[in-house]
Amino acid sequence: MLPFLFRRLLQFIPTFLISTLVLFFVVQAAPGDFLTQLSQNPRVTPEKLAQLKINYSLDQSEWVQYIRWLTNLLKGNLGISFAANQPVWDLVAPRLWNSLILVIISTVLTYAIGLLIGIYGALRPYSVPDRIISVLAYFGLGIPSFFFGLLVIYGLVVLKQNTGWDVPITGKSSGALQNAGFFRNGWDVFLHALAPSIVLALRSISSESRFIRGQMLEVMGQDYIRTARAKGLNDSIVTYKHAFRNASLPLVATLGSLLPFLIGGAGFVEVVFAWPGLTPLLLDSLGNQDLYVIVSTAALTSLLYIIGNILADILLAAVDPRIRYS
Repeated sequence: MLPFLFRRLLQFIPTFLISTLVLFFVVQAAPGDFLTQLSQNPRVTPEKLAQLKINYSLDQSEWVQYIRWLTNLLKGNLGISFAANQPVWDLVAPRLWNSLILVIISTVLTYAIGLLIGIYGALRPYSVPDRIISVLAYFGLGIPSFFFGLLVIYGLVVLKQNTGWDVPITGKSSGALQNAGFFRNGWDVFLHALAPSIVLALRSISSESRFIRGQMLEVMGQDYIRTARAKGLNDSIVTYKHAFRNASLPLVATLGSLLPFLIGGAGFVEVVFAWPGLTPLLLDSLGNQDLYVIVSTAALTSLLYIIGNILADILLAAVDPRIRYS
């Protein structure tokens, strides 16, 4: 296992360098830079702009800027945000945690509900409930998450008007609870995160349930499953110990994408629900051409991608004893 992990880490180095280098030069290829927008402010003098250009190393070539950023990254410094004038990590860390909240809740909902629905459909294929679930799953796959989020917001507003139930819709927490205790604040954040997390989970539930249903149907038609039934094994043992364990192998292999999904945040759902996650920050950074915020986020994505794949390989070896790494 250790030689395998070492080889994977070596493979990560060129992947990381190429991805960050390409993104760095793509962002730099856009017309102007952060100071171009700042120069339109009449209160900013040319002398101030020249000093800022030196401070941000924008007077150097792209190669020099990239090497300097990479050197600082190896020291644990992600650079300085142009727009916020503060370290990138101090700007990204709280947004990363906010996106993590949505990702954790939506992931738990996805696997808890999606697997149950998929197994149920595989055990009762083409039944009336299975057909209804299939229609709803295709419906969930066909509607973008951010559009479904708008429908959910509209539904919650109507619910409040008709019943008086005040379900949190936007934001991360209630301002009136700023001085409340830890558990009360945590519950308040959970309530605010519930609606966007459910919206995120719906699309994933649709895809995961259809995926595990197809895998289960394929595995349950194998000879060893029929042999296990012929030996008189309990249906639960055949279904969950033999069939589901083998059907879940491709699912375990895709778990490596969960960590990069963390950096990607919840996408435009965060914008729709005014959730202070990574996506609004990245959109603002792209508009401001905040170079180091964009590139540092991409660097974290690459790092989590290789870590996620390594963890997926380890889980595959734990689930399937036939897999051995050397």
